[in-house]
Amino acid sequence: MRVLLVSANTLTEPYPVYPLGLDYVAGAIARDHQVQIADLNSLGNDGSLGEIIRQFLPDVIGISLRNIDNTDTTDPRGFIGQYREIVTGIRHHSRALIVLGGSGFTIFPEEIMEALKADYGIVGEGERLALLLNAIANGKDVTPIPGVITRDIRKPSLIPWNKQFARHFYANQSYLGYYLKNGGMLNLQTKRGCNFKCIYCTYPHIEGRHHRRIAPQEVADTARRLQAAGAKYLFITDSAFNSDYSHNIAVAREFKKAGVSIPWGAFFTPIKPPADYFRKLAAAGLTHVEFGTDSLSNSVLSSYRKPFSVHHVLDAHELAVEAGLHVAHYFLLGGPGETTATLKETISGVNELKKSVLFFFCGMRIYPNTALYDMAVAEGQIAETRNILEPVFFRSSSIDADEIIRLVKDQARNRLNWVIGSGGPVTAGVVARLHEWGHSGPLWEYLIR
Repeated sequence: MRVLLVSANTLTEPYPVYPLGLDYVAGAIARDHQVQIADLNSLGNDGSLGEIIRQFLPDVIGISLRNIDNTDTTDPRGFIGQYREIVTGIRHHSRALIVLGGSGFTIFPEEIMEALKADYGIVGEGERLALLLNAIANGKDVTPIPGVITRDIRKPSLIPWNKQFARHFYANQSYLGYYLKNGGMLNLQTKRGCNFKCIYCTYPHIEGRHHRRIAPQEVADTARRLQAAGAKYLFITDSAFNSDYSHNIAVAREFKKAGVSIPWGAFFTPIKPPADYFRKLAAAGLTHVEFGTDSLSNSVLSSYRKPFSVHHVLDAHELAVEAGLHVAHYFLLGGPGETTATLKETISGVNELKKSVLFFFCGMRIYPNTALYDMAVAEGQIAETRNILEPVFFRSSSIDADEIIRLVKDQARNRLNWVIGSGGPVTAGVVARLHEWGHSGPLWEYLIR
């Protein structure tokens, strides 16, 4: 079959993100099908997508929906309207079967199937598209396939992909140049699954709660291929890179063996690491540490079910800075347990985080299949029957969202290293200009004071 895979994500704030997931989907189906990938970030407009469809004449079009909204309460934007236009445009050019997938789709499969009128959907990891295509090609019933949803089948089983991960990366991909030109950042994955229990997070639902590791040598070989293709920076997309220290260190060791020489970064949970952990990673090329800190109030961290306390944050921060790394902290304010007093604890505690950039998200988005969703229903903030496809945020009974934004903005004034949300169009514009001037990577280190 001729299969066109479409990356529908066009969010470029603060920088464009390479469509890693489609590499893995292509890897699962390329042996048995003719595959082409179209990336709307690189195409620039839907008209170009129509031309690709006319030339390729696909039998099946898979659309990856990475983001449902921007999760920013200061400037909330949902993307379903944009996705509806994409599907309408595809229907105008083709009678191919449309299959939806991606992390965003997995969070709201029934709602998005209804909104976009697709033929099939893949809930969870996209590699099982191979099973769906095989069933379609052979006229078999798709109902038994885990994770498959149709307009009639609305409650698919969701189990992690239990076969090998096969990334299908080729340096001659037409859209690769867009990412090399705009920051030179390509993505890398070392494992799937998250064993933490944060109340708001969708990762355990999408990838499962148990780690499925990619062999360190395979990770390093892929990193070397990305580097050879022109990547200037790698970002590791694991939910929390340091959730498995021994695997992390093995990956770093293989990076050095493979000759990976470009810088890289990852998202970390701020728990105190083993001795010399950050120094070992820095020696293997790590330059950027992004901590999911959320709060500097122990009572709020407990309410969020984080696996650390404030003193762990301070210890991890100090060790990362001592290792010569650029450090950023992400705060998620206004969730359960947040009060004026706890917010002031966080704002005051920030002064201990020297030499870092601070990103403040002033509101907690409610997603299904999370503990936060259950809390919101129990408190009567949302009804179980309510469609929350458009952004809906948790409301603390002890502090108003406007007060949170006001307090943070007051403190952020004239502080370059205090960023509200992702920084919005202004920050994205600055990043884009720096990329045009030849800088690479996330670039938030230029805000450190």
